[in-house]
Amino acid sequence: MNASLFPGKKPDPYSSEFISAVKDWVDEHFISIQSQLTELVAHQSLAFDGYDRAALHASADAIAELFSDVGLQELHQVTEIDDADHTSGPAIIGRIPASGDKPTVLLYAHHDVQPVGDLSAWHTDPWVATERQGRLYGRGTADDKAGIIVHHAAVKALNDLLGADHGLGVTVFIEGEEEIGSPFFAQFLQNHRDLLAADTIIVADSSNWSVDVPALTTSLRGMIDGVIEVTVADHPVHSGLFGGPMLDAITVLSRVIASLHDADGDVAVEGLKQQRWADVTYDENDFRNQTGAVEGLKLAGTGNLADRLWNKAALNIIGIDATPIPESANAIVPTAKARFSMRLGPGMDPHEAMQAVSRHIGALDVQGAEVQVHPGEVGRPFVVEPNVRATDMMKHALSDAWGTAAIETGLGGSIPFVADLVDAFPNASILLTGVEDPDTKAHSPNESLDLSVLRHAIEAQVLVLARMAFTR
Repeated sequence: MNASLFPGKKPDPYSSEFISAVKDWVDEHFISIQSQLTELVAHQSLAFDGYDRAALHASADAIAELFSDVGLQELHQVTEIDDADHTSGPAIIGRIPASGDKPTVLLYAHHDVQPVGDLSAWHTDPWVATERQGRLYGRGTADDKAGIIVHHAAVKALNDLLGADHGLGVTVFIEGEEEIGSPFFAQFLQNHRDLLAADTIIVADSSNWSVDVPALTTSLRGMIDGVIEVTVADHPVHSGLFGGPMLDAITVLSRVIASLHDADGDVAVEGLKQQRWADVTYDENDFRNQTGAVEGLKLAGTGNLADRLWNKAALNIIGIDATPIPESANAIVPTAKARFSMRLGPGMDPHEAMQAVSRHIGALDVQGAEVQVHPGEVGRPFVVEPNVRATDMMKHALSDAWGTAAIETGLGGSIPFVADLVDAFPNASILLTGVEDPDTKAHSPNESLDLSVLRHAIEAQVLVLARMAFTR
């Protein structure tokens, strides 16, 4: 169907008439949109080892079916296989080719989700999307199945408002393994480069400043991780007979971990200089409320809180392998391990940062204990180039949708595949948008989505797509 809601005239996508038409369309279809999101949440689409892959493939089937009604051509489910016969999570790729000199926009989201963790910590069934006081609770409601729904609704609305012959090229790429680090992402881009090539890439996997204030993410921290291993003996020995002259591995490891921050809580590893500064103020009380920090906890680090979240290095210990308390005996623990995760501010090189961590630990006086650093994953930071037209268009679209001015923010988290997109399509503009807000609790129990944010995110994407199709 090529009929437009503006028959006989070329619509002005910047006009109040068009903005109202977009909002009316979302109002009319919102019950169906929420129902579609509910159906996607029901799929336990986990890409992590040890989980049933059938659920991940069922999720991909449902998404392919969902997008079958918006005119995408060459709609495929795609998997990749590496040299070791490992198989990627299933991705969905489809496109509407551009007409004439119209640009092409790539719409990215992912359908895999995080494990639910402790079920007793959830107030609702994580696999049943449940509405409470304007929020929809469930695993993947926000991260990132809502991103899929935003893309689907926006393409459908674009066709309805402008007619299916609008000419804008639209490619949809829904990944199935983002939560495990997108290990096949570069391979997807290499093997399907022509199909995925675009002038603008919209990644629907970020957050807003608040429910009421939209944000365009213009920087991401990079990341590295690894394991610190300490060994003091080749086997456990009696702590009564030998304790005193020999420290246990957990104590030595604790000293190593303590050296990674200075007295103010800033990362003490040399060579990680801040290179970007935030233009906004992040309220400390908001931070405390959003994190659930215990009363009286002193926040770590120095400088602007927004910079500490977005632009400075941050290091956390996220796991420890040592004797569990129920299994502990009066013996000196011979070996212990800790996994660290470090976020890197824009401009920091992850490979240099990994070397800096190794140098720092290697220079410590550990009284002859064996200490090894086992490097893990790396991901580069990302910064949007200033004064890019697509960025301005997206900010205006967000402002028109929310009815309040959009701001530019950084994101403390990392999206490693963005660096792969930059490498594959260096001339493309990359826009990081999202449906999350500070109360979303992505990756945690009781993940949720504010339904007004979902509504406005769809409106904004329809507006920016329409403006790319019919620029003034």
